[in-house]
Amino acid sequence: MSIDHMKHYDLAIIGSGSAAFSAAIHAVGLGAQVVLIEQGTVGGTCVNVGCVPSKALLAGAEARHIALTQPFPGIRTQAGPVDMRALIRGKRELVEGLRHDKYEDLAEAYGFPIVQGVATFTVEGTLRVDQAGDDDGGEEIRADHYVIATGAMPSIPAIPGLASVNYLTSTTAMELKALPDRLLVIGANAVGLEQAQLFCHLGAKVTIIEVRDRIAPFEEPEISAMLERVLVEEGVEVFTGSSIRAISQVGEEIHVELTHLGHSRSLEGDALLVATGRTPNTASLGLEHVGVDLGPRGEVVVDDQLRTTNPKIFAAGDVTGAPQFVYVAGQHGTIVADNALRGAGRRVNYRTLPRVTFTSPQIASVGLTDDGAVAAGYRCDCRVLELSAVPRALVNRNTRGLVKIVADGDTGVVLGIHLLADGAADAILAGVYALEANFTVDQLASIWAPYLTMSEAIRLGAQSFTRDIGMLSCCAS
Repeated sequence: MSIDHMKHYDLAIIGSGSAAFSAAIHAVGLGAQVVLIEQGTVGGTCVNVGCVPSKALLAGAEARHIALTQPFPGIRTQAGPVDMRALIRGKRELVEGLRHDKYEDLAEAYGFPIVQGVATFTVEGTLRVDQAGDDDGGEEIRADHYVIATGAMPSIPAIPGLASVNYLTSTTAMELKALPDRLLVIGANAVGLEQAQLFCHLGAKVTIIEVRDRIAPFEEPEISAMLERVLVEEGVEVFTGSSIRAISQVGEEIHVELTHLGHSRSLEGDALLVATGRTPNTASLGLEHVGVDLGPRGEVVVDDQLRTTNPKIFAAGDVTGAPQFVYVAGQHGTIVADNALRGAGRRVNYRTLPRVTFTSPQIASVGLTDDGAVAAGYRCDCRVLELSAVPRALVNRNTRGLVKIVADGDTGVVLGIHLLADGAADAILAGVYALEANFTVDQLASIWAPYLTMSEAIRLGAQSFTRDIGMLSCCAS
């Protein structure tokens, strides 16, 4: 869409992902004139290269894995080799359909333009938009307020030799036309774990390399340990506490030289996936022209109202260094629209923000960890209940997992709830509500919970503070 350079907008938004669309839609509802500027594909990370395609592929891989391993007597299932081209084609069709329905068509319905081009702030405090094939120096967009919602991209570590090999990122891994026989994965946080198990379930031999002393390093240690046992049982090789010395490629084979627990190791694979976090997209924005400060990871510095160091400019979503979830970006968008256009003074609060890793079993958590509670000054009391004590897991013939509840040892108030279980992503919403309501463990233990559901595990976990139903006591410090 061409720029109406004579028009002055109430809100100009750089980016077109979840934060940008949420801000635009909310701003239109407030009667504002809005424009979006996007230099790449409309829709941002989630629909194009993040949540939607990765979870679609994970679901397909899980279907194959269940066909090969289902535990029920009297039922026979089988699965053949994977047609990667067909699997990726199906993923693309889903992504394209959702992008049209949830982004492109919505923009048209709400009546705000999406301008293709690279946006850069000028010394005058406006936006210059350079469009492909345009040789006249770009055009200018003026607005009362601006929103930076440019997201983030895969972060590539400075490992000797990495730049000389054909490595994959979480984006390019989801476009492979053939399944690698042996996949090496660097990184064991959410993206690395999801992608590692995805390719394992599709039939690849997967090896995970992690510099920290455990996988899922920001989750509870009990969750890390049990999930590692699951992955190893499925055939994944895990090297935690490992530093990579060098990477090289000989023909089609990639070699990784590492130090693992003080010993030298050499690993070989047909493909290498780098999953070591994401870096905010701020390089081409010209923020130095408008006095917008960046943090140590290149993130746009914002306060709890998502204001930058320039009063006319706000930022939302992954570019701020906030937790990188689409629902965070979406809420950021409505907050910046309210604060920019109405001076509403709305603030971001992450106290009850849930997080999910879509492994199998899933990790889902809300609130403080055991260590986090102690660091915050609480006398921590916590319990771990394994799924062997949860009826839903027994019926499913899958007791791989646990629930851990962290509470204030003085008041009994629930501070955190952590799940490793099939269905944990859905069950954790009950934990969010419990923390929002400041439930004590006694209250959580006495609420109604439907039988034979995974959410019942949360109530059973709360009951384990006073009853011996298979729990393991933790810090109780």
